[in-house]
Amino acid sequence: MMKIKSVLKKAILFVSAAVLVLTALPLTNVYAAGNYDPADPPKDGQLSNERLEKIWAREMKIHERLGMVFDNDAAFERAQRLIDRASANGKDVSAVQAALDAFKASVKNARPTYESLKGIINSHQGFDDAGKMTDSEKAKATVKEMGDKLKEIRSLMGGTGKALREAVRAFRDANKPATSDKHD
Repeated sequence: MMKIKSVLKKAILFVSAAVLVLTALPLTNVYAAGNYDPADPPKDGQLSNERLEKIWAREMKIHERLGMVFDNDAAFERAQRLIDRASANGKDVSAVQAALDAFKASVKNARPTYESLKGIINSHQGFDDAGKMTDSEKAKATVKEMGDKLKEIRSLMGGTGKALREAVRAFRDANKPATSDKHD
């Protein structure tokens, strides 16, 4: 009787191990993708038409976001009113005020470069009004010029936008309203 139990235990153990191994194996086939062979591949060091259009579209979106800062003086006035109100309530706003002042100064400093972007966009040499490339050499030059101007703006801003966001976040964290621990 003992021999039968031992054999039965070994058989159950073997079947369990086999089931475990089989469940770990994939039951579907895997196929590799075919080779990518564009009809007109770009030559070494050249950008494809599609790539130039994507870069142009990305630069246009960046310009649009910058416009929310450079073309919106009301936002600065609103921020200053909020800082003044917090100061009147006895809050320490020195860090936020300093960050806002630095941000305003950097915006003023970078404004001429931002305005020059508008000229590049209005002429959009190498691209049509829909952003499709019409002349690859002119498009490359336009994308490069736009990219250089955006880098210049970033350099002129010097991280003041990030510093302002961090100062506001620190101010909010330091001045959170007290929450009550009462539960009904």
